[in-house]
Amino acid sequence: MSNVPAVLALKPFVPAFADPPRAWLVVAMRSTLAGNFTLLGSVANLIVAERARAQGTPIGFWAYFKVGLPLTLAADAARLSWR
Repeated sequence: MSNVPAVLALKPFVPAFADPPRAWLVVAMRSTLAGNFTLLGSVANLIVAERARAQGTPIGFWAYFKVGLPLTLAADAARLSWR
């Protein structure tokens, strides 16, 4: 599931959290980072991959993941260090 539809799917559950405004911030942050994680994490990623392929530079799932995984882990580590 792409990041934006995931947020919409979580919409009914967020009000049940103890701190809904904070929960929305966490959902927004995670969906943004999830978009970086895999090629399928965001529709924008797929659009860029298709345009790159059309220009003769294909970007495959695993090639994207090799960058997306460390990027997501680094962003998570940075976020944790700001607490």
